[in-house]
Amino acid sequence: QVKLVESGGGLVQAGGSLRLSCVGSGRIFSSYIMGWFRQAPGKEREFVAAINWNGSDETYADSVKGRFTISRDHHQNALYLQMNGLKPEDTGVYTCAVRFPGHILSRIASEYNYWGQGTQLTVSS
Repeated sequence: QVKLVESGGGLVQAGGSLRLSCVGSGRIFSSYIMGWFRQAPGKEREFVAAINWNGSDETYADSVKGRFTISRDHHQNALYLQMNGLKPEDTGVYTCAVRFPGHILSRIASEYNYWGQGTQLTVSS
């Protein structure tokens, strides 16, 4: 069983920055994809960013490209999302997810096996 715990959410003003963290525990395969998704009130969950097992490949949603940076600490089973230039439309519950075994980055939520409980980000205008 894999457990994922996010932290770092909160309330921030537009234009501000915040870093989310996600720590995984339990059975983790050596080759896996980790990603961030978010869900705003009344909207469907959407892809934010994903990174491969050693951090050599990343992909981002167009809406966050250039503002958000995904990274990971492989040895700590930790995933991060550095968010800069935050906008009110970035508000939502941010959830980390793991896809394994996986070598190919994915933007599709159904392809991820395990999910955290999420952390709330609210960006005020």
